[in-house]
Amino acid sequence: MNRIVVGISDVKVSGNVEDVLVTYALGSCLGVAVYDPWVKVGGLLHFMLPDSSLDSSKAKERPAMFADTGIPLLFKSCYRLGAEKKRMIVKIAGGANILDSANHFRIGQKNITALRKIFWKNNVLIDGEDIGKDNHRTVQLGISTGRVVVKSPNGTLREL
Repeated sequence: MNRIVVGISDVKVSGNVEDVLVTYALGSCLGVAVYDPWVKVGGLLHFMLPDSSLDSSKAKERPAMFADTGIPLLFKSCYRLGAEKKRMIVKIAGGANILDSANHFRIGQKNITALRKIFWKNNVLIDGEDIGKDNHRTVQLGISTGRVVVKSPNGTLREL
């Protein structure tokens, strides 16, 4: 098994059944896992912010930082490995209310809303989710099976 770490504002894709993609510390950020079971190609995105218009130069430098640039990058990267949109299984996690107890900034909720708008416009359905609340999460995607597992701070594992 090859563990491939997806950092913050990062995206990784794979068609190697030996690979497991993992991202840590999803707080207000969102993790998006996509998988095509026909060709065993999957990808994992860890984006921080909803809209690249906040910083267009940063979006060019690190497109995975934003929902509106990172999500297309994730899907297109999987397509290059043979995945097809109509077969893609999509699962999401994160979007928590972290370090914002008064809920002023609502970054997690804004990230969720941005993702849902992008998916709605592109006819993408979400097959599983673990979002919101006030805890961080770790997400892993196994390329051999497409299995997505979310680990909570208390050690609880949940398959999406």
